[in-house]
Amino acid sequence: MRKRIYLDNNATTMLDPSIEALMKPYFCEKFGNPNSLHKYGTETHSAITDAIEKLYMGIHADDNDDIIITSCATESNNWVIKGVYFDEIVKKGKKHIITTEVEHPAVRSTCSFLENLGVEVTYLPINKDGTIAASQVRDALRDDTALVSVMWANNETGLIFPIEEIGALCKQNNVLFHTDAVQAIGKIPVDVKKAQVDFLSFSAHKFHGPKGIGGLYIRKGVELTPLFHGGEHMRGRRSGTLNVPYIVAMGEAMRLANEYLDFELSQVRKLRDRLEDALTTIPDVFVVGTRENRVPNTTLISVKGIEGEAMLWDLNKAGIAASTGSACASEDLEANPVMVAIGADKELAHTAIRISLSRFTTSEEIDYTIEIFKKAVKRLRAISSSYDL
Repeated sequence: MRKRIYLDNNATTMLDPSIEALMKPYFCEKFGNPNSLHKYGTETHSAITDAIEKLYMGIHADDNDDIIITSCATESNNWVIKGVYFDEIVKKGKKHIITTEVEHPAVRSTCSFLENLGVEVTYLPINKDGTIAASQVRDALRDDTALVSVMWANNETGLIFPIEEIGALCKQNNVLFHTDAVQAIGKIPVDVKKAQVDFLSFSAHKFHGPKGIGGLYIRKGVELTPLFHGGEHMRGRRSGTLNVPYIVAMGEAMRLANEYLDFELSQVRKLRDRLEDALTTIPDVFVVGTRENRVPNTTLISVKGIEGEAMLWDLNKAGIAASTGSACASEDLEANPVMVAIGADKELAHTAIRISLSRFTTSEEIDYTIEIFKKAVKRLRAISSSYDL
């Protein structure tokens, strides 16, 4: 049987088997609506309370803050940006939002939607290091800035943005600050108090929880108009019957993500570094970003002369799942903005491959990936007329 190796953990992660077992009773045995007053409801209500407490502990939120359950981080991101539109722009007359050029589409597309409503959006370009500097945010701030939204870690490169510095700037200037922390939780420490964020989005399936469940942290005292109306669920912030098995699972996934954080920062990092060390012995192979400023599981690697999609095809044939770091393969289309920003030439801008590990990745899988990757480079360069040996 052909090997199957999953190295696309920034796209989604496998459900931790222990979490799958924990969810099962809440489908057919403890299936009550947590808002009901009978025993079926009270036993699920207590399970939700326990799960949400794990979420608070996982991101170091205070008891008086809110963590609201959502369907995913895309919903959370949309809610923050559109809610701020109603609260700060419509009601208070502000009209400016600051974000970056490399945010997830859930942020960028929502900001673009608001531009059609008259909102002015500054999209900060990333620098040659693949991130932004806090000074860029400082220089872009205006008296009518309603929100700054900057991701904690980039999904393609794994590079970490200066969230604490940006949070301090926003606090000093009385501007609301949101961060999409989807690619940070479970990989590096996330502390909402240190970062001084007002809003933080996360999604369970990025840290070995189930798909279809996420959350939004809202700092105490911060107003945010709901997207959904029709009930008093989640203290009136988000209407809809609570998804008990998935909330229970997300809470435990958050607890385990923090329990394994040292393992991520040591053992997963070692595997990632060994992979990079081996692959960069190949001529004209480049890794994007310094190790010191990257989450420990992520490598964005470019192979000169080979399109990212071609490399993915070879890896997939050998049973290895990775992803392309480029949004497109044709030079007639826009190149990957991360690659362009760091100064990559046109050819390299379409060659990026993202390899992302997890705590379930083994040393044997990395050895096999190194072997297959080297073979693929040799084969594809041999048939490529664009690479000059």
